[in-house]
Amino acid sequence: MCRYGMTIYKPHLACFTCRKTFKRKLLKDIVDGYNKNTNETPARCPECNGIMADMGLDFESPKKNDMKAWKHIEMLYKVDITFHSCGCTGPGYIPKDKEELIAYFLTIKDVYLKNQHFWARRKEKPETQSDIAKDKYQNREFLYQIPKEIKKGTKNKPEYDANKAQKYWGKKIADIQHKIKTITNTI
Repeated sequence: MCRYGMTIYKPHLACFTCRKTFKRKLLKDIVDGYNKNTNETPARCPECNGIMADMGLDFESPKKNDMKAWKHIEMLYKVDITFHSCGCTGPGYIPKDKEELIAYFLTIKDVYLKNQHFWARRKEKPETQSDIAKDKYQNREFLYQIPKEIKKGTKNKPEYDANKAQKYWGKKIADIQHKIKTITNTI
């Protein structure tokens, strides 16, 4: 939750069917003694009673009659692009149309493929402090992008599981391909 002064930001929710948006207070903001294990109930559209999409703090809805913009917003939501941030700095890059969205995901896929290729061909295991430092410098873009579960050893003598790294990047590539397929199958 982000607070600026005394303002409490509320999530912006959207109903793609009715093309309406609402803001909703969080349960923890209105219930004294709120338990973190309590689940929020999904927000329902007051018009159609459908479950609304949490679009984030920085979401600005298009006009109700702008069908093209609403379809694009719905497509963004289906591929996990929303307007979540603390409300102060903005949500980051949001592609403007279907073609830009596909290009964006293809760029990400290229990075993932590059990482997977690196781990597939990585055979050396630096032993000396000099070789470890050289490896950290030369391969930093690949070594620092993997999750901690794949890293072993110590800070001074790290070890990496190349097979787990390849599987990790393979899953990321499959996820991106699924998103691209979702976009291309959307009219």
